[in-house]
Amino acid sequence: MVNVLKDNHFVFTPLVCFFTEDTIKVANLYLFKRVIMSENPIKPQKPSREQAEEAVRVLLRWAGDDPAREGLLDTPKRVVKSYEELFNGYNTDPREVLNRTFKEVDGYDEMVVLRDINFNSHCEHHMVPFTGKAHVAYLPGCKVIGLSKLARLVDMYANRLQIQEKLTSQIANTLNDILQPKGVAVVIEATHMCMTMRGVRKHGTVMQTSKLLGLFKSDPRTRQEFFSLLKS
Repeated sequence: MVNVLKDNHFVFTPLVCFFTEDTIKVANLYLFKRVIMSENPIKPQKPSREQAEEAVRVLLRWAGDDPAREGLLDTPKRVVKSYEELFNGYNTDPREVLNRTFKEVDGYDEMVVLRDINFNSHCEHHMVPFTGKAHVAYLPGCKVIGLSKLARLVDMYANRLQIQEKLTSQIANTLNDILQPKGVAVVIEATHMCMTMRGVRKHGTVMQTSKLLGLFKSDPRTRQEFFSLLKS
């Protein structure tokens, strides 16, 4: 009997052929490393700024231009610098964004809604922008949070490579996990340039997504009130 990895678990399996004790130890060590690596994957090393700038030069040459000409000499530096701003959401911890809450609300337990939060993000499939508005609501439990924090939470996840469906879920799930309210609702409306400036080129199209948790999902009256407020 030897340990065999199956669905990331060790199971005992009878073998017809014979193995030495050392061979089995080596096999077990290899399988153990497989499990550890699958549960804790190593993040790839971040390239240096020089490597990132060289990658931009490669793309400029691939597009058919000359990165050595005057107008493009500083483009790699500008692109890398802009990426630091456009994708700074990777460097932000959501718990730091939502770390300040307030309990002195004089018993307020009605819906809190922040509408029309403008955001800019980038499609992870084509790396072109999609822009729109997010509407975030929650039903307080024993505490509330500053409204600016809701906007910062939207920006944190928007400033990453995204798809709109995942962006919607991440905002709702994070707010629900950290604030622990009675319910959370997030609706996002956005226009995607990967659909308007390339591909099917359908201008004026708007994608809508929603994520409802807690009472927003289980109570029809709460859900109706929320969507009524968005239309008003």
